[in-house]
Amino acid sequence: MTLFQLLMLGASAFFAYKIYQHIQTLQDPEEHNTKGSQEPSKSAEAFSPFDASSLIEKADEEMQKGDFQKALAIYSEANIKAPKNPETLFKMGYVLAQQERDDEALEYYKEALSLAPNDTSIHQALASLYRKMGEYASARMHLNKSLEIDDKNPITYYNYGNLLVDMKDKEGAKEMYKNALRLDGDFKEAKAELEKLQKEV
Repeated sequence: MTLFQLLMLGASAFFAYKIYQHIQTLQDPEEHNTKGSQEPSKSAEAFSPFDASSLIEKADEEMQKGDFQKALAIYSEANIKAPKNPETLFKMGYVLAQQERDDEALEYYKEALSLAPNDTSIHQALASLYRKMGEYASARMHLNKSLEIDDKNPITYYNYGNLLVDMKDKEGAKEMYKNALRLDGDFKEAKAELEKLQKEV
């Protein structure tokens, strides 16, 4: 059994402690972007002994706890150890968006999408971020693309409805909420938004 396996089996507390130690030395994503991943002093070997998948699992735990800064630090290390992973880049974008670092989040989402152009989750995330930024045409483009890939996802129609509400297209929004409910009759949020629009004069 390898040293890594022994550590994981017999010392989970040690795992968490070592991750915490290395958080303090990780690059900020913005700094990483400007300097590049080939900086000698920040090579993969300079970080913890854990592999990228283990780091991502730990970062997921921190994200679920709501500690987005710690999650981002661990994802950043995983991204250096195993670059060009769209899932990691997507999650980095997500935690950046949760910290209101929208411009940085956008860059990570775009990079993730370039590696996985048919991932509807990335299109949805980009649409939500563009909607938040008031860039409705871009948001609509990504929702349309998401529907091209999978037109059976009720969440896409719900998000599209929300976008159309922001765009003052209430009739279009109603149709989107109805589409969401056709696919998922128990979609409470879509039902609530539809009822709200139907009550308006």
